[in-house]
Amino acid sequence: METAPHMRIETIGREQSPVIVIDGFVTDPAALAEIAAQAAFAPMGAHYPGVRAPVPPGCVAAFLVPVAPIIARTFGLPGSIGLIDAMFSLVTAAPASLRPIQRLPHFDGCEAERLAVLHYLGGCGAGGTAFYRHRSTGFETISPARLAPYDTALRADVARHGMPPAAYIAGDTAIFEQTARFEGRFNRALIYRGHLLHCAALPPETPLSADPRVGRLTVNTFLMGTPGPG
Repeated sequence: METAPHMRIETIGREQSPVIVIDGFVTDPAALAEIAAQAAFAPMGAHYPGVRAPVPPGCVAAFLVPVAPIIARTFGLPGSIGLIDAMFSLVTAAPASLRPIQRLPHFDGCEAERLAVLHYLGGCGAGGTAFYRHRSTGFETISPARLAPYDTALRADVARHGMPPAAYIAGDTAIFEQTARFEGRFNRALIYRGHLLHCAALPPETPLSADPRVGRLTVNTFLMGTPGPG
């Protein structure tokens, strides 16, 4: 029997960005994981180091509707909150195969209204998600105004320090400082702004399997909010 959800809000980094942490996110996580086990996974895009499959719309509505009010309050979005997409995701790429862009923290978009809901469903106990500060600029979030100077500074950093080795980033590096890390517990969800610099925290024992019953299974949902009138 799944226990009642437990929620807290943490503020991370110098920029004091909110992260909602919900344990016991859905009432029947095993049923959602079984839907994932029957899904057709495939590579999607050049950046994600694994495979993905769409989440059925009914499942998305079931877990988003209950948390919509707290999302609106926490992120100051009293207007509508629309769905961009929702995907079952499995990290499958071996560290030695990672492209340069996959060895660095990333951001989902520059808009402050873009939100990510990350739900851990399997392969947990082997890492979670970490957030970062770019040392040379001090940026923890990438806005439209910051994008060009961040890109320039990052290229200079790579020229100075070299590309990170072929591995998933783990903690502080010469270019990035870790500001927070959240453990990937079964049926835990993290909700945060997508413009935060972040990356999966994957220790060596993480199962990089394409089998949803074995691998690091997550539901990655992306939302776009509007501030509302006034």
